[in-house]
This record gives sequence, structure tokens and C-alpha cells, in this order.
Amino acid sequence: MAARRLKDNALTIYSILSLVVIAIPLLHIIATTLINGAQSLTPEFFTSLPKPPGEEGGGVANAIQGTAILVALTMLISVPAALLTAIYLSEFPESRLRDLIRLLNDTFMGTPSIVAGVFAYTLLVTKFGFSALAGAFALSVLAVPMMVKTMEEALKLVPTDIREAGLSLGIRHWRVVTSIVLRTAMPAIASGVLLTVARISGETAPLLFTAFGNPNFATGILEPVSALPLMIYVYAISPYPDWHRKAWGASLVLMIAVLTINLITKYKLRRR
Repeated sequence: MAARRLKDNALTIYSILSLVVIAIPLLHIIATTLINGAQSLTPEFFTSLPKPPGEEGGGVANAIQGTAILVALTMLISVPAALLTAIYLSEFPESRLRDLIRLLNDTFMGTPSIVAGVFAYTLLVTKFGFSALAGAFALSVLAVPMMVKTMEEALKLVPTDIREAGLSLGIRHWRVVTSIVLRTAMPAIASGVLLTVARISGETAPLLFTAFGNPNFATGILEPVSALPLMIYVYAISPYPDWHRKAWGASLVLMIAVLTINLITKYKLRRR
């Protein structure tokens, strides 16, 4: 018993130390972002366009608009493709292509974000120029594999008895999937979509090759557009102190947005 107690205490201390080692860098990042970014959060910061280089003032309204456009376009492209793929993988287990599709999807999940940017640049930007659509396409390359994985797992959580009950009533397979299976799994699917939004909202590398940036408000999806991650990158490497402060402010806004999405997701899953 003494040996077991000693092992238990040693593992407990090791677990606590591991938690501290993980938590300290995270808390340091959060505290640094709060301290440096809070001073920039003024009404002008959210409603004004950036000032010319070297001139103080202005805000990141164009980047906030651009982030919203990019996320919306990415979801319009990604959600239908990912949902159809997930339905195929979960509802047609006898298909010979299922293992190949799952293997390709798992491979694409590990694709570096900069590779997605270069791919979108080669496919779209070289032919049509920088645009929000090209940026959304690059983000979709990253988003689709993640959503396929979460949506497939969500559909698998639906009990087989529910499917068989629908089929036993003479309902066609496609109607069982759309009216019963999808409706039952929708909360988990929505949570997976929200987690993907939180993941792609902070991507910078793909946007450097596709969205390019825009100091003004975007008026269409076929023109360059700014985004919070892109603006943070540009401002952080600039020689202007005012831009550095705005980079911290934009980082805080992005961190709060991602945290809010994660909290909403956890709430929905717990409620479910």
C-alpha cells in the first residue's frame, strides 16, 4: 500500500506540474495580448479605415469586414461539400471508394496552410487576380477536411435503430438521411462548423497569396480584401509604433472572437 500511495502521489505531482507548464505560456500570451491590445479598443478602432503609413489614428474596420466576408464565403463553399462527403462516408459503408476518400481526407487534414495558399494562387490568382473568392477557396482547402471528419462522427452518433425504423416505414433512404439522420445530428454538425470557423479565422499564410489586403472597404468578392490575421502580420512587422499598437488590438479582437465561438460550441454540446 505504501508503494501504491507513493506512485499515486508522484503521478499527481507530475500531472500538476505538467498542467502548470502548459498553462503558464497560455496565460502569458493572454495577459500580454490583453495589456497591449486593450488600449487600442476605441470606437474609432472598430469604425474607421486605416490611416496612411506613419500617420497615427484610424482603425481596422476594413479588416473586420474582410474577415466576415472570407468566413462567409468559406462556409458557403465548404459546408455543402463537406456535408455531402460525410453523408457518403457514413451512409454508404459498402462503397469501395469510402476507404480511399477517408484516406485522402485524413491526408488533406495535415496539409500546411501555406501549401493551400500556393495552390489557390496557382489555380486562381494567376488567372483572375487577388480576390476574396481566392482567399475563401484557399481557406476551404483547410476547412473541408476538418468538417468532413467532425460531420462524419456526428452522423455516426445517430443510432442505427433510428435509421432502420425509418426504412421499416417504407421511407426512401435519401429521405431518411435528410429528414431523420441529419436533423438528429444537426447540433453536433453545427458545433463542428463553429470549431472550423474558429480554426480558419486566424489563418494568415493562405491570405498572403490570395486576398492580398485592401486599405479600403471591399465592394465585391472579386477584388482584394483585408482580414484581421493579414493586418496583424503587416502591422506587426512595420516600423511604426502606432501600427504595433493596432496589431495588438486586432490580435485581442481575434482572440475574443475565437474564444466566443469556442464557448458557444461548448455550450451547445453540453446542452445537447
